[in-house]
Amino acid sequence: MITLRPAGPADLELLEHWDEQPHVLASDPDGDWGWREELARSPEWREQLIAERDGRPIGFVQIIDPALEDSHYWGEIESGFRAIDIWIGEAADLGKGYGTTMMRLALERCFQSPEVRAVLIDPLASNTRAHRFYERLGFKFIEPRRFYDDDCFVYRLTRADWESQGS
Repeated sequence: MITLRPAGPADLELLEHWDEQPHVLASDPDGDWGWREELARSPEWREQLIAERDGRPIGFVQIIDPALEDSHYWGEIESGFRAIDIWIGEAADLGKGYGTTMMRLALERCFQSPEVRAVLIDPLASNTRAHRFYERLGFKFIEPRRFYDDDCFVYRLTRADWESQGS
């Protein structure tokens, strides 16, 4: 069974370790998450979560409100959206369906809020495995977009598409 729990300062060492894993670096090569500072903050616009399988940490999920997020990573965006970052921590846990379960749990959290109309994600343009993963979950490709130094693809899952899946 996979569950999501809030990440906190006690997860610092774990998250820093995961950040050094080749498969994590490949999906976010320039990412400096500033874990020490970020784990100590709890802004209203963000949830940072550790995914656990039977109590063992296996991955990380971040859910943000891009309209309120303080770096304005998504630019000027209207309210009613959420954006998700997700990864599996250890390579040995890849390909076991954990990411799908984590993503479904994250989407359920997002769409519990009646004002959320859609969820956004931004995998690297070169990460074709991630594209297929998100498409299987019902996300639709919107546009290529450059975020800082990274060429990404923006995908969106609307509430209507989520609900039509019987979720």
